Amino acid sequence: MQIFLLWAWPMLCQTSFSGKLVDHTGKPVSEAYIINKSDETYSYSDEFGQFVLKDARVGDSIEVGALGLKKEWILVTDKTVNRDFIVVMTEDVYQLREVIVRPTLNTLNEIIDVDLAKTPVKSSQEILRKVPGLFIGQHAGGGKAEQMFLRGFDLDHGTDISINVDGMPVNMVSHAHGQGYADLHFLIPESIKSVDFGKGPYYAEKGNFNTAGYVDFETKNVLNENVAEIQLGSFGLKRGLGMFNVVNTNEDKAYLASEIIASEGYFESPQDFERINLFGKYSHLFSNGSRLTVGANHFQSTWNASGQIPERAVLSGLIGRFGSIDDTEGGTTSRTSMNLGFNTVFENDVNLKLSAFVTNYQFQLFSNFTFLLNDPVNGDQIKQEENRLLSGFDLRLSKTFDLEDKSLTIKAGTGVRNDDIKDIELSRTLNRNSTLQNVQLGDITERNTYAFLSGKLKWKTWLMNFGLRLDGFSFKYADFLQNSSTNERTADMLFSPKLNLVYTPNNKMQYYIKSGVGFHSNDTRTVLQSTNQKLPKAYGVDLGAIWKPMEGLLFNAALWTLQSDQEFVYVGDEGIVEPNGKSARYGLDLGVRSQLNNQIFLYADATYSHARSLEAEQGMDYIPLAPGFTLSGGLQFSKMGNFSGGLTYRYLGNRPANEDFSIAAEGYFITDMNMNYAVNNNISLTFGIENMFNTKWKEAQFVTNSRLLGEEVAIEEIHFTPGTPFSIRTGLRYVF
Repeated sequence: MQIFLLWAWPMLCQTSFSGKLVDHTGKPVSEAYIINKSDETYSYSDEFGQFVLKDARVGDSIEVGALGLKKEWILVTDKTVNRDFIVVMTEDVYQLREVIVRPTLNTLNEIIDVDLAKTPVKSSQEILRKVPGLFIGQHAGGGKAEQMFLRGFDLDHGTDISINVDGMPVNMVSHAHGQGYADLHFLIPESIKSVDFGKGPYYAEKGNFNTAGYVDFETKNVLNENVAEIQLGSFGLKRGLGMFNVVNTNEDKAYLASEIIASEGYFESPQDFERINLFGKYSHLFSNGSRLTVGANHFQSTWNASGQIPERAVLSGLIGRFGSIDDTEGGTTSRTSMNLGFNTVFENDVNLKLSAFVTNYQFQLFSNFTFLLNDPVNGDQIKQEENRLLSGFDLRLSKTFDLEDKSLTIKAGTGVRNDDIKDIELSRTLNRNSTLQNVQLGDITERNTYAFLSGKLKWKTWLMNFGLRLDGFSFKYADFLQNSSTNERTADMLFSPKLNLVYTPNNKMQYYIKSGVGFHSNDTRTVLQSTNQKLPKAYGVDLGAIWKPMEGLLFNAALWTLQSDQEFVYVGDEGIVEPNGKSARYGLDLGVRSQLNNQIFLYADATYSHARSLEAEQGMDYIPLAPGFTLSGGLQFSKMGNFSGGLTYRYLGNRPANEDFSIAAEGYFITDMNMNYAVNNNISLTFGIENMFNTKWKEAQFVTNSRLLGEEVAIEEIHFTPGTPFSIRTGLRYVF
């Protein structure tokens, strides 16, 4: 498509060529490239879709492109003068050739959007696997947040990775089950528009838990088509999905989505897993280009779990691989949220972005990690429970200054997050019904107030990004188990500087060095009841390169190091995470993407990490469960007749399960397959296989001291949750 613009200036005179890019919903298109094909000069659109291309002439041909959108061509003519315009871009197939190496801080973000478009996923939590080098594992019947691994970290359920959805935080501070607990199961995967990620603590906009990295999800503002889908699978799996546009005008968009899942699971004891998700989103485009969005969701889930089983019980034949020692484990959880977003541009070209949110959250989990170790009569079952109200806002202002041959973008932001947690509990229980002893019980109030300032200076092929962040925390705990109810409180604050430098000599090559300080907060109860640091820092450096030698081939590599003031370590006997000493990590990330043609796409990511404790003697300084070598990738094909699909694989190497590596957590190699057949334009059939070679693998592993019935002494060894065996999933999808 060509757009002929009437643009007047004296012949041979050079001027700037500016405008705004939006998609078919009116939403700004960021990170699009604008290339003058006459002299190969180029520019990029900012987060509000605005761009400036200098030194254009009458007769020049301008190419505009963005990932997932069709190219637009603009011919400059001599009819009007210095008039900004709006280009509406239409959707297209995601292709690697549209990824342009550009002077931005996170060029690799576009790669994950290609991966996401090419490879379907079963759940929103599984989308985390799209982040190169990030692994997940489920070990509680499908209802609990997955365990995560990245850059030599056992992240548990989110201790060192910041996760957000539409500006709403997912990580839970001072959570009943562990600091930073991040449950993404409330997010319907088909509602996701894009995924933004970054590794390391290098981003001024990111605060608590952004040490190993961050992942931000953005949901769609409108559906391209209505969807109704039903899926059936092994082990009693049933999933229903409905997504429908309610309003779809130029100014107003709204849709509703629902998801229902039920499964008995592959364990000998039925898991009785059930989940329901309801989601709605409305957006309004004002006449001046401002946009208001409002989203609301409700999620609830119940499940039973067979728990982590000791190796000796399986080897002796006491139980089968999918059996259990205590099958009364399980839990319930729910989350009801509302969030608001507002974007506008003032007359002085100052951009404003506001988000606000409120969440009501409940959680109850029953576990038994040690069986009969502490209580040979009643057993060691524990209950972790909480009721939480989470609220806050984030306000950001930005402006770009034109400094002759340079541009400077200044961004300032501030925000508040409040967590009001009622009746947070750790208790010893019997069969989920009787409370034998309260170990912890009380109310927590935690507040994080923050502000940041960052700048991006672009000069020819260079980009310098600098930032400074200030975080203030207040901690309060009302302990109900004291003789008289006590209220303990404290506060702390810290500064986190960032400095990043990017050199992009052309649109095929980029070199970068990133540096910064991040942090993760400690649990309020830990802060008030011990001398541990409140806000331990992490110091990181990345040195990397991105190379795209041809349209359909891209390589990326990064050397990195990260030192933490305080490590979080899993305590298997209690099923909790507690702070430990200082640690150091370094590693290498490698990746390759190849689009052989319009139908075939290949990708692979390999990572190596070296993680050690700095406060333990040599040989006793291994960090339990820290991943060393990982490999993941796949082959996807599309539009081969009526068929599309592919294969994916993931490998996690052996890693230390304890501090001296005398016990190893076994690695695994798993292969999955998916297939889609389009019957016509409206109906398609889906088919998938998990673990297609039926590999026996351990999805979660922990070294735990436990005692079984008839044992006189406790035994320390690997306790594990078996991974999914060979299973199939079929589906019928109708779009209209």
